[in-house]
Amino acid sequence: MKKWSICLLGTLLLITGCAPDTEEEVVQNDEETEQETSIVPSYQLSEENYKMILPYEPSQARGVIVNQVANRMDIDEMEEGLRRHSKEVYDPSNYFFQEGQYLDEDTVYDWLGRKLTKSQLEEAAQKEINRLEDAEMTVNEEQIRKNLQLGLNPAIPNDENKEDHQENPRYLSHILEQNFLTKNEDNTVNLEGISIGLGMKSVYRYQTETGGPYYYQDISENEMMEQATAIAEKVVQRIRNMEGLENVPIMLAVYREQEQTSPIPGNYVAKTNIAGGKTSLGDWQNIDEQYVLFPSDAGKENFFEDHELVTSFGNEIAKYFPNYVGVVGEGFYINDELRKLTIEIPIEFYGKGEVIGFTQYAYGLVQDMFDNYYDLELKITSSEKVESTVYREAGADTPTVHIFH
Repeated sequence: MKKWSICLLGTLLLITGCAPDTEEEVVQNDEETEQETSIVPSYQLSEENYKMILPYEPSQARGVIVNQVANRMDIDEMEEGLRRHSKEVYDPSNYFFQEGQYLDEDTVYDWLGRKLTKSQLEEAAQKEINRLEDAEMTVNEEQIRKNLQLGLNPAIPNDENKEDHQENPRYLSHILEQNFLTKNEDNTVNLEGISIGLGMKSVYRYQTETGGPYYYQDISENEMMEQATAIAEKVVQRIRNMEGLENVPIMLAVYREQEQTSPIPGNYVAKTNIAGGKTSLGDWQNIDEQYVLFPSDAGKENFFEDHELVTSFGNEIAKYFPNYVGVVGEGFYINDELRKLTIEIPIEFYGKGEVIGFTQYAYGLVQDMFDNYYDLELKITSSEKVESTVYREAGADTPTVHIFH
């Protein structure tokens, strides 16, 4: 297991809008690499944010999520949502955050692949055996076959057959790892917990020939959870076999992706905790959260008052600005209670004065129309960039305004 030693420095950290502060210098000692020195700021941006070790260590599977998850909204929410749910297990005041350092790119791609049928396995194994023999390298047929069967998605007999795709969808899109570390009394920092997010499809998109049409197949949440449970069991077993992770607690959560063209992200639907040294999943804890688009039929049907509020806000905007084309709202709900409302207002401006004037007008509407029991963010945009933002945290009396220059 990696181990870090820490010493306190008297260095001042200057952050815009914050007072000077001390830092912690982290000296990372890894048996396989030279000693590395990192910095951990002593203060968090807020009590809800983790302190992170700097320089920032990217995930060992960096970039895989971009290649595997089709919707950009899902990419962001899968990462942010897993960190949000991790806070219930790993308190930000006691843990440092680090991106996953154990599941590397090759491992994740291997696990995201499909299993092989018997004939596919024999063909692939023989090909690899021939390659090794031609290179006069050692051949371990048992290990070769084991390495070829790491895929967690179902095998498909013929990927040019539509029925085979329908019977064997690719359920799993991504496996996300996040690490959580604590500082010990002996001035070391150890890995004390990991979180794993399983990205699962709600719609399976496939082709039966290169350049051919795409076909789409809906995957019900029940079917998805059945597959996620079987996948999670194997993932936990494999993690327990990795050096340094044998006794580390695991928080594992299942993320249900939205379809590729959705303007809103999906959400986490279930999670479970696995104690250090254990491999059994235990019972899933259901997660009741969702993102809702405004205006939309679903928003109007399920959250009528919020839908009407966003619509009325758009009508007030239209009175002020002739180039207005409509607002786009996104509500985040936990247990059917609105926790954050984000509204984007796309308008074409012809000068900075227009931006300032319009932002002042929007600020006033926020004060007059919106309750303050949820976070609220307005993004005023042009075709080129975000021109200004109006943000108000839940419980705050007045919003914060920023106009970009």
